Formats: sequence, structure tokens, C-alpha cells
Amino acid sequence: MFTAIVILNWNGKAFLEAFLSPLLDSIALLETEVIIADNGSTDGSVDFLREHYPQLRLILFEQNLGYTGGYNRALAQIEAKYYVLLNSDVQVDVNWLPPLLAFMESHPQAGICMPKILSQSQPDFFEYAGACGGFIDRYGYPFCRGRILSYVESDNGQYNTPMEIFWASGACLLIRAALFHELGGFDDRFFAHMEEIDLCWRAKIKGFQVWVVPQSQVFHVGGGTLPNDSPQKLYLNYRNNLWMLYKNLPPKRRYPLLFPRMLLDGLSAFVYLIQAKPKLFAAVVRAHRHFWKGRKQLTPNTTETIDPNVLTFIRQTIWNKSIVWNFFLHRKRLTFEKLSHIHPF
Repeated sequence: MFTAIVILNWNGKAFLEAFLSPLLDSIALLETEVIIADNGSTDGSVDFLREHYPQLRLILFEQNLGYTGGYNRALAQIEAKYYVLLNSDVQVDVNWLPPLLAFMESHPQAGICMPKILSQSQPDFFEYAGACGGFIDRYGYPFCRGRILSYVESDNGQYNTPMEIFWASGACLLIRAALFHELGGFDDRFFAHMEEIDLCWRAKIKGFQVWVVPQSQVFHVGGGTLPNDSPQKLYLNYRNNLWMLYKNLPPKRRYPLLFPRMLLDGLSAFVYLIQAKPKLFAAVVRAHRHFWKGRKQLTPNTTETIDPNVLTFIRQTIWNKSIVWNFFLHRKRLTFEKLSHIHPF
């Protein structure tokens, strides 16, 4: 099999009803298989698939293993040259896949790529989870080409040039199957959120590039599993981001960067408190406590020993300033175009 499109489903029957048929139409002439891995759904998803799409391969899990556990166990059972990891709440464009495959075939150093991700409800705007390619700032806060913190831009073609990025969105990413297995897949401990950034960082340490290919576009509903104001989602984002930094930063930079980062987290927790959002405040506190408790079980990458040229190209996709500070300095209207030191190749 050349390409396997793998949808990890958890109680996403409504999305499968809406988006699965257009997906199958879009790949009818390609050497591609769609596989559904179900994370213990209880909403009738599996019965729906068996009745309406009996030709599709199903991989069934008895419980929700999270994004990381579900994909790791599903992809271990699938042989292909490329894996496409696609959220169930993504509506694909008619010609979304060929540009991604063509790019990977012509760029052997690209290990991962992603399409432009637009909002399914507002197609003229980028979608929060990935937009047109992901980056991190010096403290590990993620942002996107087209979305910086809570400010999402409209898509006017301003980011239509392919660009090397730091991370590709887990809502829709294409990865070389051999690379996925060489990296050991996702870090199971993350469960969900930030796992794709960690994966991309580890791919970069191996010398592979990550790209966005805007000639491909998809439309993401977003918040299909956990709503954006969920304390659990906030907890996973804060905890996993700290784990990711601990794992992947060079040893000499690890704690000097983690301490100011955790201070910034503390300030955000204080804001939640004065906004009368005690559950969000508690989520940040719990994330920090579990970071310290769990960090000893993590295996840091020995990035001091890798090729200096690899470290240089990793740093080229990290913004060496604070995105949080600059966001509020620009009155919540900071755009990617206004950032310095990150430019298309």
C-alpha cells in the first residue's frame, strides 16, 4: 500500500456521517486506503461504519487509548509508505492529497508535512489547531502561521508559499511510515495534546524537515473531543508542553528555560483566578505538579551530541522571543507576518 489514511475515532459518529463520504470520493483514483481505528466509542460509530462502509478496514480498541495510544497501536498494524493522520472532524477538499504526496516524493529530507487548515464553520479563516503551519517561541509556547494565541487571521492567500515549519498539526498530517516507526511513534504518556509537536521535534533531531504545503487545504471543525474551555484540555496542554521541553531541550538550556516558562504559566493561572475560573487555575497547578512528578520517567534526548548543522536548522524554526509578551504588546493583533527571524526558504 502506498498511502494509508488513518482516522482515529472516539464518539465521532456525526463527523463520520458528514465527512467520510467526501473523503472517499477525493481519493477514489489514488493508491490509498482509509482505515478507521476506533477508541472504544459508545455512540454507535462502529455499527454505523459496518452498515454503511463495510469495505473499510476497522481496528477496534476496547477503551479510549488517547490520541497517542490509539495511533501507536493502530499504525503498528498498518503497512504503507506514508501515513496520513486525519481527525474525524476534518472535511477534505477535492484535491487535498496529491499536493502533499507530490511534495514528499520530491523532497526526500521532508519527513512530515501538513496542508493549510481552515475553519469548517468559517472557511475564510484559518483554524486554530494548525492554521498554515506551527512554530514555538523560546519558551515553548506554540503558535501558527495564521494564528497567534487566540487571534486567528482570515486567509487572503498571504501564506500560500510552502514553508519549513516547526510542527505539523495532528488534525491532518502526513508522515513517512518508516520515520514514524524509527521515532517510536508518539509518546504514549502524553495521551493527547502537544504529542505532534514532540514528534516533529524528535524528527528534526533526526535530521528530517517538517513542511506546510498550502496547495493542499482541509477544513477542521475543532474541539470535537474536548471543548476549548475544558480544564482537562488545559491541563494536558500545560503538562505535555513542559514534558516536551524537558525531553527535547539541550541539557544546558533545560532548566534555565523551564523556570521562566513556569513563571509565565503561573501568571496565566493567576489571570484565570481573577477571572473567577478556579477550575482552569487548578488545571495549571495540577499540570505543574504532575510535570515535576513525572519528569524522572522521561528520557531526555541527548541533543548536545547531534550534528551542529541539525541544531542550527531546528533553531531556524523557533522564534527566539516571547510570543506571549509580543501578543499583548501588539494589543492582541500580532500576526505571523509581523514576526522577525522566521522567513520562508
